[in-house]
Amino acid sequence: MHVMVYGEFAQAPAVSLCKTLVKLLPENHEVVYLTNSGTEAIEGAIKLAKRVTQRSGLIAANRSYHGSTHGALSLLGYEQQKKGYRPLLPGVQFLNFNSEKDLSLIDENTAAVLLETIQGGAGFILPVDNYLKKVKRRCEEMGALLLLDEIQPGFGRTGKIFGFEHFGVAPDIVVMGKALGGGLPIGAFSASKKLMEKLEDRPKLGHITTFGGNPVIATAALTTINEILSTKLIKQIDQKEKIFRENLKHPLIKKISGKGLMLAPIFEQKEIPDFLVHRCIKKGLLLFWLLWEKNAIRISPPLNITKEEILKGCEIIKETLDEI
Repeated sequence: MHVMVYGEFAQAPAVSLCKTLVKLLPENHEVVYLTNSGTEAIEGAIKLAKRVTQRSGLIAANRSYHGSTHGALSLLGYEQQKKGYRPLLPGVQFLNFNSEKDLSLIDENTAAVLLETIQGGAGFILPVDNYLKKVKRRCEEMGALLLLDEIQPGFGRTGKIFGFEHFGVAPDIVVMGKALGGGLPIGAFSASKKLMEKLEDRPKLGHITTFGGNPVIATAALTTINEILSTKLIKQIDQKEKIFRENLKHPLIKKISGKGLMLAPIFEQKEIPDFLVHRCIKKGLLLFWLLWEKNAIRISPPLNITKEEILKGCEIIKETLDEI
């Protein structure tokens, strides 16, 4: 069993999954490394960037979230969440998402810049004014790599397979997870063959994962992707977002951040999300909090949610807000 799960033998489900992913990824992403979770994929991507560039400097964004393992936690942009676990990785700096001024932090010591394509825990913040393109350009000038975390927006949630497709940028490394498995645990990171082959030797087995590419999980992931691609789900996302925005209007809602079915109504007081989440669940509606933005709720339903379900959910939210 050891050699069957440890990667010594290539198995058809994992091979088929990776071939399918390669067709969906940017043109030069010829290699996919399957992992057990998005967090593990982040760890592998960090290692790959350091190996390729022979540098140790890493840059992430304030109010970011990429996971809770040691490397991912080091790149988490919320001090309250990690102060009990220091010392963490050295040489990590943080910029403000969408701040062009902060791009000067990227220099000759930078191995990689790791960003969420759409900041999740911060309130579903979209990049603006070609921000991701500007980050990529600065990385290229400095010889650094751009890593985009697609764990939340990936696989149709924003109306495209990957969120970065909306913003005209192709990262050097893409990190995937969550929706890829259709509810089962999986992660992956991808890059060009030229980059990924750096993990092959000196030392050999530069990144190891016992259950990454597990045939059961790989089959589930391939089935999930085929379902997304063979149906009209992605084409319906923009319209479903429009229905949410048109019907989720209330004096207590300041604005709705996000894109597609990755939406965050923002309120004036943090007490409102607490009330909403607890009250709505009693009415049969599941909402949730965001990690760092305490004045918001998370709306991230299944992609196959119906128009009727959206309208019913909006009505529950509005009638609950009327109780305040």
